[in-house]
Amino acid sequence: MFRSMSNQIVLVFACLCFSLLSVSVRAQDVPSDYQDALKLLDRKGDFKAGVLKVNVPRSDLKMTIQGVSTPTAFGFGGWLSMTKTSDNTDVMMGDLVLLQDEVNPVMSALLDNGIEVTALHNHFFWDEPHVYYMHVHGMGKADDLARRVKPGLDLIGHVTPTPVTALSATGTPLDTEKLSKIIGHPGEQSGAVFKITIGRDDLGMKDHGAAINARMGLNTWAAFFGMQEDAVVAGDIAMLEGEVTPVLKALRKNGLDVVAIHHHMAGEQPMVIFLHYWGKGPAEKLANAFKAALGELGKGAQSRG
Repeated sequence: MFRSMSNQIVLVFACLCFSLLSVSVRAQDVPSDYQDALKLLDRKGDFKAGVLKVNVPRSDLKMTIQGVSTPTAFGFGGWLSMTKTSDNTDVMMGDLVLLQDEVNPVMSALLDNGIEVTALHNHFFWDEPHVYYMHVHGMGKADDLARRVKPGLDLIGHVTPTPVTALSATGTPLDTEKLSKIIGHPGEQSGAVFKITIGRDDLGMKDHGAAINARMGLNTWAAFFGMQEDAVVAGDIAMLEGEVTPVLKALRKNGLDVVAIHHHMAGEQPMVIFLHYWGKGPAEKLANAFKAALGELGKGAQSRG
């Protein structure tokens, strides 16, 4: 009996040692620079196939899709990934799940720290609360990328919703002449809406030999509605890859919200990315914000290599 108990004790001890060893081996499998990145981010992750994947789940949200209660794993688990480049630095990509009020504060925090925002869109209809998916990109050392992306991550779940205010029904009608002068392009009146449309003929885009111009959808525009003192603007900006980050920075710096970043075309040369935006405030301020974004177009910026 004593020998049997001794054998059991030895077996338990061996299993414990094996378990501890396994944990140690798994920990050692994560390269030291990625372990440092995880500590800086204060998040969990794993290392497989040469990629560190960091979990950014929205388990704080109680999501429903068309009234169906859905768990986080159904499509609300955001993430960041890092992998080595040929020169042993890192490329980082990710997809962050954000509430509408979180999108632009998180975007500004990322842009201010040198992280690119490459897409913004929805994945669902009828989702409550409504969420957007923001794709991000960065290059550098793992610990530096972690430091640069962390201010954006820290805002997730901690943004105070913007109060909803009605548009003023009284005031000075839109001064369309002044708006055109600020932006530098004429516009057209359609009922109560004043719209300025600007083509990207500078890109020389063709499809099967046909010139693709503003009337074919290759354009940037701004639509104004309201009063001169209190107006709203919405629009679309057509950008080359290298223009995306400067335009985003210009819009955010000037108080306009970005609501979508995506493609409108397929197989076009050069590739063009479209950005939709929204803003509310004095019409002149909105026009100057749009003008600032326009100023980043056509500078000959090259797409990222």
